[in-house]
Amino acid sequence: MAQRLPPELESKVAEAQRLQEQLNRVVQERVALESEKSEIERVLKLLEEVQENEVYRSVGGILVRVSKEKVANELKDRLELIDIRLEKLRKQENELRKRLEQLLREIREYQVRLQAGTSVKPEQLGKKGGG
Repeated sequence: MAQRLPPELESKVAEAQRLQEQLNRVVQERVALESEKSEIERVLKLLEEVQENEVYRSVGGILVRVSKEKVANELKDRLELIDIRLEKLRKQENELRKRLEQLLREIREYQVRLQAGTSVKPEQLGKKGGG
């Protein structure tokens, strides 16, 4: 029969799982936006090479003629939005990683103390020299 984890440790493990899921979502969104940014940059480079003032854009399954300048401006605007979002996601990702690492240290410390038979108070987790 498996031994049940103490409530404090169970709570920390659940929080770590939640943070890991949140981190995974942030990383997935960042990767998707980085891919979109790369694609937009590639398209902007191609637009610079186009001699005509008008290009065709796919809209709802049909090709529509639009000015090259309009398309370029829309893509540049999208790039700006992506850069702002990427900056926020990177900060969020770093913060989540730090919180998760701290929580995992607390869990390991708790487990070590449990194995040693030392009593552990929730307020002692993450502190040096408690016991």
